[in-house]
Amino acid sequence: MECTVNWVPATGMGFVAETGSGHVLSMDGAPDGGGRNLAPRPMETVLVGTAGCTAYDVVLILKRGRHDVSGCQVKVTSERATTDPKVFTRIHMHFTVTGKQLADAAVARAIQLSHEKYCSASIMLGKTADITTSFEIAAA
Repeated sequence: MECTVNWVPATGMGFVAETGSGHVLSMDGAPDGGGRNLAPRPMETVLVGTAGCTAYDVVLILKRGRHDVSGCQVKVTSERATTDPKVFTRIHMHFTVTGKQLADAAVARAIQLSHEKYCSASIMLGKTADITTSFEIAAA
C-alpha cells in the first residue's frame, strides 16, 4: 500500500493525497494553523479510516454469517492528548447496524472480531487509545 501527499502552497496548509489505488483525498488545516478549513484535518482522516475499516469488517462478518444486514453506521468520538504528540487517548465507536432479525450476539461478535483480530487501524490506535464500542440494532 502506498500514497503520495502533496502540499498545495496556494491553499495555505492544504494537502492533496493520491492513494495507490488512484483515488484523491484533500486535507486542510485549521485557520489558526494557516489552513482555510476547506477539507478534513489529517487526524480526522485517521478516525474516518478507522471507522471505515471496522464498519467494513462488521458488514463482511455479518454477511459471511448469512445475516440479513442492510446498513451499518459508525459514529466516532475521541479525545487526544493535550501535549505533543497529540495521540488519541480515548475513542468510542457507536455502531447502528440495520437488518432483518439481527441478533445482538451476532452484532456484538462481529464488532469484537473486528477490534480484536481484523481491523488493523483500530488495533494500531489501541496502542495509545482506550477504545470502547457500543451498538444498537435497527430493524430494516
